[in-house]
Amino acid sequence: MPAYAFEAVDAEGATRKGVLEADTARAARSMLRAQALVPLSVEPVGAQAAPGGGPARRALFAGRVFRGTALAVWTRQLAGLVAAGLPLERALTALTEEAEDERQRHLLAALRAEVNAGASFAKAMAQHPGEFSPIYTAVVGAGEHSGKLGLVLERLADDLEARQELKARLIGAALYPAIVTLVAIVIVMFLVGYVVPQVANVFAGTKRALPFLTVVMLAISDLVRTHGWWIALALLAGGVLLRLALRGEGARQRFDAMVLRLPLVGRLAAGYNAARFTSTLAMLAAAGVPILRALQAAAETLNNRAMRADALDALVLVREGAPLASALAQKKRFPGLVAMFARLGEQTGELPTMLQRAARQIGGEVQRRALALATILEPLLIVAMGVIVMLIVLAVLMPIIQLNQFAR
Repeated sequence: MPAYAFEAVDAEGATRKGVLEADTARAARSMLRAQALVPLSVEPVGAQAAPGGGPARRALFAGRVFRGTALAVWTRQLAGLVAAGLPLERALTALTEEAEDERQRHLLAALRAEVNAGASFAKAMAQHPGEFSPIYTAVVGAGEHSGKLGLVLERLADDLEARQELKARLIGAALYPAIVTLVAIVIVMFLVGYVVPQVANVFAGTKRALPFLTVVMLAISDLVRTHGWWIALALLAGGVLLRLALRGEGARQRFDAMVLRLPLVGRLAAGYNAARFTSTLAMLAAAGVPILRALQAAAETLNNRAMRADALDALVLVREGAPLASALAQKKRFPGLVAMFARLGEQTGELPTMLQRAARQIGGEVQRRALALATILEPLLIVAMGVIVMLIVLAVLMPIIQLNQFAR
């Protein structure tokens, strides 16, 4: 039964908003009038509203309903209700009533309406690809098929939380060096563009030659003041052109392969992608998804196109009859730990458990490396900033010292 978002006025003139289920919009208005409400607007919610520009279209332009950790929290809540024995329709009803965000209430009402109409929960989620990824939908579908939806949702929530934690730690490790670098650039641009020219004007009338460091700094200052905007535009244009070039699959794959070969960043990128791939594969395998389909879905989670190509090659090998561990061992871009744990999982019959252990171990290693790199970068950036400021100060002070010596 379709769900409709309404806005109505009660007998006291107060505006009321909500979501109700009815066969048609006309039936929804009749239900509101039966409750002594005067309907002002009745619009379908979810995918049904997209053609008419209703709430779903507005939600599209407003961004995702579940942002950040919201999806993990909601999945955990739904898993708890379903695991407690509450029917799915009643669980969705309870979460709809508890939702504080109006767009979230509309989304959950749309899901509930699809489920009440006889659709599976996975199919209802597939109607909202902006909110639920194909992997998320596939895991939910596997949980429904196996009759263990509550357990599968719990594992899905664990996986989402682990990914968010890893992402937050990596961002936190890179945040301080990024701030220091930005502040250093602003300070240097101010000194070079404003302070150094002021000093140059003071010594413009003297006949003595300026120190070499001062001459170099004045040349840099003149370049920045005269062509600074052109340099910035050239850098911006170069970035745009690079982004356009990387839209091609071949160029993007070569670029990502080059990133993996970088001394420090390459190992971090490979580890982050491998942890995400292994965790997704473990979750799908635990949910009962066939290994070929699980490999295909896990490969799509890889941001690095070179590693994605390797994962798809491994998929071909598995389809031809090769063991998963053997197929992954042939792809050197993946850490050897993935193939080793996959082999242990195949030998013991506990592939999902072993893959999850590999994902946790690789993710932990990525976090340690990122924190170590940030710890090294912080003092190096401060020292580099101090050296640059010192050179600028020396370029300013050396003519003054030279002039004082000449006056004596």
